[in-house]
Amino acid sequence: MSRIDWFITFISRAVALVGGLAVALMMVHVTLDVIFRYLLNQPLAGTLTMVTYHYMVLVAFVPLAFVQRGNAHISVEVFTALMPPALQRALGLLTDLLTMAVMALLAWRGGDAAMQAMRKGLAQVQGNTEILVWPAYFAIPLGAGLMTTVLFWQAFRTFSGSEVRQ
Repeated sequence: MSRIDWFITFISRAVALVGGLAVALMMVHVTLDVIFRYLLNQPLAGTLTMVTYHYMVLVAFVPLAFVQRGNAHISVEVFTALMPPALQRALGLLTDLLTMAVMALLAWRGGDAAMQAMRKGLAQVQGNTEILVWPAYFAIPLGAGLMTTVLFWQAFRTFSGSEVRQ
């Protein structure tokens, strides 16, 4: 089982790195756009499209598995903290299973939408520039699918008695 843990951790960290790189690229792109716009009166073509359709989608969806792997999603434990540990564990497992179902559905429907966008060659026109946006659609099924995988593995480990929560 340690190989699977290692692989899931590796993939989770790799996609978190992609999300981090998207943040850095977005900052550089927007900064250059501002510099070019106000100092040279020549804004970078496609900045709004790139930020909206590429960077933000990567930042929001791709690192989901990394956050889940570290059990770092936002949670409010006002009532559950007062419950017995066995009930807390059962509720945690139930929420993980429900979240897994939602993420699997999001991955499936997101994959359909991404394939349709790719077939259509979906693009945005900004100024004189046409920017393909369909590749960014694949970030949604990738992020949701990886989070589903992490949740499945965590649920499996919980059921088998070797809980993996960190």
